[in-house]
Amino acid sequence: MSQMIFSHDTELTLKAACVLINTDRVDGERLDGMPALDEYLDGFGWTGRRDGDDGELDSVRRLRERLGGIWSVAGDEERTVGQVNALLSDTRASPWLTRHPEMPEWHLHLASIHDPLWQRMGAEMAMALADLIRVGELRRLKVCAASDCEAVLVDLSRNRSRMFCDTGNCGNRQHVAAYRERLREESVSDGGADAG
Repeated sequence: MSQMIFSHDTELTLKAACVLINTDRVDGERLDGMPALDEYLDGFGWTGRRDGDDGELDSVRRLRERLGGIWSVAGDEERTVGQVNALLSDTRASPWLTRHPEMPEWHLHLASIHDPLWQRMGAEMAMALADLIRVGELRRLKVCAASDCEAVLVDLSRNRSRMFCDTGNCGNRQHVAAYRERLREESVSDGGADAG
């Protein structure tokens, strides 16, 4: 059984941030209307106010772009800290402990359930990123190593060895390509030996 590296809340929120960012990095715009947004929100258990209008969808897309910007500068700790602090400030994050019947463990909420959706999401995601920074694990924020993929990932493996995203089957594609390249090289070297 794998153990969590961070709290359940932090890991789930970091995964939610990745999925959100990747909604326009793989196969075009996938956050193309309220049904898609609702599916995403329900999939990660986001609670509280939902306006269900174009303004809300646009604000979540702007948050997505901002989060993508944080991933893109993750190699520069000072810039990342500046962007995370700005997001915490802009969302007016105000932490408080709560629990629900379906989740009896205490966990943090960082905005009121009445605040706009992007604000609640942004506060939670900024705090999860702050957790990563506090423990010196910013290098867990990665862009997929596949040359034809721009998806982001959060590497929650114990040894930080994850290189490929979950969105485009990139890991399998890269392994198959490497295997085929090895076969070609073996074929060429075997053919060269026979020719001599």
